[in-house]
Amino acid sequence: MAITVKYFASLREKLGRGEEQIAPEGIATARDVWNRCVKTEPPLKTLVAINLEYAGWDSPAKDGDEVAFFPPVTGG
Repeated sequence: MAITVKYFASLREKLGRGEEQIAPEGIATARDVWNRCVKTEPPLKTLVAINLEYAGWDSPAKDGDEVAFFPPVTGG
């Protein structure tokens, strides 16, 4: 299987992609997912969700999970 990685809003625009699949080998946390896919520090206050639930950067990520990254949500 794989880990599905999704990027939303300005992150999607900046990275030029909205979704990708990565192999789970060597992945333990959401931070590992980001580091494998992006290779730079995440923008300040970037949010993480694993399987549609808010999560922390050190939350476990495993085979079959969906890990999403998105900028802070604002309203108005």
